[in-house]
Amino acid sequence: MIEVRESAGGLSFLVRVQPRASRNEIDGEWQGALRIRLHVPPVEGRANEALRRLLAAHLNVPLAAVRITSGQRSRLKRVEAVPSRLFLMQKIVPLADFSRSKATLQYTARFRVPGGKRRAPTRAS
Repeated sequence: MIEVRESAGGLSFLVRVQPRASRNEIDGEWQGALRIRLHVPPVEGRANEALRRLLAAHLNVPLAAVRITSGQRSRLKRVEAVPSRLFLMQKIVPLADFSRSKATLQYTARFRVPGGKRRAPTRAS
């Protein structure tokens, strides 16, 4: 189970990052942390920026609402997301349940936005 802590600005949780993967994806839970694979190498903060963009897209929050509080140069990072506690709990916990099935990949490719419309998440470059 992912360890989620309440912090002053929102919720924080552990993330285990694997840079230089074949694609950007959330790969479930790993020893109490959310496991994320990123395509970009860990050079000049590119992997950290890709991590923030991926989490912002999946949590449906602005990029400014997601920040890395510790582990800037480590694979194990603590990430803080600022919006409301209840909203984030409903979003973070199901991310660990993702598998590599086709249905999961379709779910991660599209998400709902206010108003009932669907849109594809922005790609991290």
